Amino acid sequence: MLKNVPAIMPPELLKVICEMGHSDRLVISDGNFPVPTMAKNAVTINMQGHGVPEILDAILQFFPLDPYVEHPVNLMEVMPGDNVETPIWDTYKEIIAKYDKRGADAVGTIERFKFYEETQKTAYCVIATSETALYANIMLQKGVVLPEDQPAPYKK
Repeated sequence: MLKNVPAIMPPELLKVICEMGHSDRLVISDGNFPVPTMAKNAVTINMQGHGVPEILDAILQFFPLDPYVEHPVNLMEVMPGDNVETPIWDTYKEIIAKYDKRGADAVGTIERFKFYEETQKTAYCVIATSETALYANIMLQKGVVLPEDQPAPYKK
């Protein structure tokens, strides 16, 4: 038994996050994401029964976001012509702001098919969820743990 680990965190995810290094990527997918196809080269963690926001909040309690890139968090862009609202993105930005001083500035977007490509090429881990919100996929890039008084090195 460990202390201060969110109950939602399965042991295999803790192990994978510990194995990940600086710049490795983790994708938390929504329920529509084609995990078996996109995660052929990644560790897959099944967290169905949970939504992305609760998993994101649990992970960011101990997962440092990369301070050396402009957007260590990326969302899948809405396809042109899709009339879809993405209020879940605001929820993500609120959660990120609790754990990273850059807040919403740490968040970027990636075109849908580029997001798939980045997942296939660079994801260390893909988490499958039951999230029903559309365009709720989120990619996190792991960083280093900096001293509290050191600002993020990335400058625009």
